[in-house]
Amino acid sequence: MHIQIISVGKLKEKYLVQGIAEYVKRLGPYARITLTEVPDEKAPEVLSAAEERQVVAREGERILSHVKDDAHVVALAIGGELWSSEELAAHIDKLGTYGTSHVVFVIGGSLGLSDAVLKRADKKLSFGRLTYPHQLMRLVLVEQIYRAMRINRGEPYHK
Repeated sequence: MHIQIISVGKLKEKYLVQGIAEYVKRLGPYARITLTEVPDEKAPEVLSAAEERQVVAREGERILSHVKDDAHVVALAIGGELWSSEELAAHIDKLGTYGTSHVVFVIGGSLGLSDAVLKRADKKLSFGRLTYPHQLMRLVLVEQIYRAMRINRGEPYHK
């Protein structure tokens, strides 16, 4: 299975880069992992609602340019479904069982995801009602994918 994580913005924090690299390495025996960063839209700190929509739309276009037609897309969104680690594992397992070979997880920028990206998504996943920095969410997501793979193989992993 090929798992692609598309995220907005360049990850600069060394500790996050190292953590993500560690989990990508651990995922090697389970799946091929691709991390795709799309540039965030440069904008002033204070934006009108219309300007925010324009920023999110431009970032959405960049995201969608990396999504293949046959990919199963899971968008991370506050209003998405709340899954346990076991439910995420079951979802990934079901996709593999029924022949989906390319799964894309999408993490938006600081303003979220465009309507176009949310419409393209096959599933919307929430990690709770809390708001996480989108850079940190990359590490949390890749760890949860690793945990899901371990669960699916019946391998131990700390709880």
